[in-house]
This record gives sequence, C-alpha cells and structure tokens, in this order.
Amino acid sequence: MSTEIWDATNKLDSWIERNGWAGYDPYDIKELPTVIKITELGNRNLFFTLVRECVFEIFYSFPTISREILGVKRSINPKGMGLLAKAYLNLYQIIKDEKYLNKSKECLKWLELNCSQGYAGKCWGYPFNWQSKEFIPKGTPSGVVTSIVGESFWSFYNVTKRKEYLEDCKSICKFLMNNLNLHKIDNTHICFSYTPITHDHIHNANLLVAEFLMKIGTETNNQEYIDCALKAMNYSLSYQNQDGSFYYIGPPDIVKHWIDHYHTGFVIRSLYSIFKITRDKDLLIKLKKCYEHYVTNFFKNNVIPKFQPNRIYPIDIHSCSEAIICLSELSEKFSEGRELAKNVANWTIDNMQDKEGHFYHAKRKSRFTQQIFTAKIPYMRWGQAWMLLALSTLLNSLNCGES
Repeated sequence: MSTEIWDATNKLDSWIERNGWAGYDPYDIKELPTVIKITELGNRNLFFTLVRECVFEIFYSFPTISREILGVKRSINPKGMGLLAKAYLNLYQIIKDEKYLNKSKECLKWLELNCSQGYAGKCWGYPFNWQSKEFIPKGTPSGVVTSIVGESFWSFYNVTKRKEYLEDCKSICKFLMNNLNLHKIDNTHICFSYTPITHDHIHNANLLVAEFLMKIGTETNNQEYIDCALKAMNYSLSYQNQDGSFYYIGPPDIVKHWIDHYHTGFVIRSLYSIFKITRDKDLLIKLKKCYEHYVTNFFKNNVIPKFQPNRIYPIDIHSCSEAIICLSELSEKFSEGRELAKNVANWTIDNMQDKEGHFYHAKRKSRFTQQIFTAKIPYMRWGQAWMLLALSTLLNSLNCGES
C-alpha cells in the first residue's frame, strides 16, 4: 500500500473532521437572484451570454472573496454526504477500524434525516437553487444525487448485511421509477430525466439511474427494475460516438458536442457496473471502446487529467478524483489502469493538496490574462468528498491488487 497516498488520505480526513461537513460549492454563488436572471437570459441572448461568462470568470478567479462579499453561506450537500459515507466504508474495509464504519453510519444517518419531502420514495437534491434550461429550486431531488447517495446505502448494506439499508435502497428505487420523467422512445429504449421537473436526456444521469435499478432489481428479483435499467442503457449506448465517446446530452435534445472528463468517467463506471451483473459481451465491446478513448485522450503524459480531449485547463479537482476512481474501479478488468490511477493520485497530491490537508479547486487559465493560476478554495462536495472517495477507492484497489 502506498504510504504517500495513505498519508494524504489521513490528512484530508483530519481536515474534514476539523472543519465539519458544511462548505462552499461551485454552484452555491450561482443561486443569487441576479446571477440566476443573468444565467436565464444568457441561455437565449448572446449579449447576456457574454455577461454571464464574465461574471462567472470573476467568481472562478476570486471564489472566496466573491462569496464573502455576496454573503454566500456554507451548507451541507447531500451528494457530499453520500460520497463521504462510501469513502469511510472503503477505509473500514481496508483496515477494519470501527471508527470509519461509525463515520460512514453517521453520514447515512444525516441523509436519513434530510430527505427531500413529498415524493414516492427517499431522494435528495442540492441545497441551493440553480438555473439550467429550467429553474431548479433548492432541494429538488435529482437522479444523479439520489443514485450516488443510494450507492452509499447499497454499499453499507453489502458490508453489514443489515436489512434496513436494503429497505432504504428499495425506497430510493420508488422515487427513481415514479418521480423522474421517463421518455419512452420505443419498446427497448427509454431515458430517465435529471429531475422530476425536467425532460432532458443526459447520458451520465440516465446511466446512474439504470445502474442503481439494475443492482437493486437483481438483489430483490424485481424484473421491472432490471428491464428499465436495460432499456435506459440501450438508449445511451445507441448514441455512442464512433470513437467510443459519449456527448453529455443525447437526442432529441439539441446535442452540444460536449465531452468532458468527469462525465465520461461516470458513464464508463455505470456501464462497467451493469456489465459486472449482466456479463453481456456486446456491452463489454462498447465499454472497452469508450474506456480506450478515455485513457488515450483525457491524460497529458499519462499523468495529468485533461478537462476535455483537446483542452487541458481547467485541471479540475473533480476530473482528478474521477480519474482515480474510474481507473481504480476498472482495474479489475483493465489492470493497466491501476498504474495510471497512481500517477494521477501522486500528481494531485503533489500539486493540489494543501499542507492543511484539503485539496484545491483547480488550476485555471484566466480568460482575461491567459495566465495559469490555482483556485485554492476548498469546495466540500466538489473537492474534498470526491477526493476522499477517490483516494480510498485507489487504496482499496491497491490492497486487492497486492493481496
């Protein structure tokens, strides 16, 4: 087991323990009414698109000062709590220290007490308003947040075999099946929406839901869940690009030719998770094609995670963490990924971890000056929770690989 990676994990865990669960988020400042209005106008007006990008660039360049001036408060993010719960469970599995099991359980307890209300089952959203194509009010549950949180309950059930956590998973499936909008393309292709109030077609969101339904459907012999999972997977696979990649958005939405690091990682991991259950050979062929495109195009010198295939900056902590998780999890099938995961982890520790233990947000190129600078704000959900999960996943992979 890597001493450097283990030390970095302990430093991060200690920082989280000292600072608590609440923190800033890249999107919290964007819930301010003026910013939401600019974002909305920017979706349909070129002038306001430029205004929006200038405002966002100021937020990116001066993240802490901007939040202090505008009075943005730190908050606890349900997605962050789900990630932490899974990370602590990973650490427990590595060294069998009960303190990590208790930390994981404490995160799950918070999640139990902070569900979104008024839906068919347990679900969670973000603790701030946000503007996409539609305005999404604070607390609106999403398939992404709920599936990621659900993964932590599912993992805790698998480790402890306590049935109440499986009941939580079954409740989550009720939300996914009954409250997300479902577009039935034909008898074998469907797509789950991002939230109950949107009708979008986003591959990583659709596949995260499919993955979770497949796991719980298989465990509980619920054929309806399994069938829906396979149909949702069919939808996304039908729009895989010739080079193996996936655009962020699929038809019939207006497809923007957008491919980025962390959403690609989400897609790969969900497809791999479904493959481990189905053992479908055609799925494996498509998964391998996407994975090969990913490792070939998303890393500079087999070390630094690029934001997009043709764009290095920003070197975002979310890309770093997703690279480590994706490569570590798929090293079961593609063992060469474990070494690349170690390279990324060591580079991230050396270049993005503060001496206090937290990780910086990103290395960015200023649109104003073209100079490279480091945005050092320690976002809780976006950075710390994802990195604790990433490092614990890699340590688990290294532990299995060495045994």
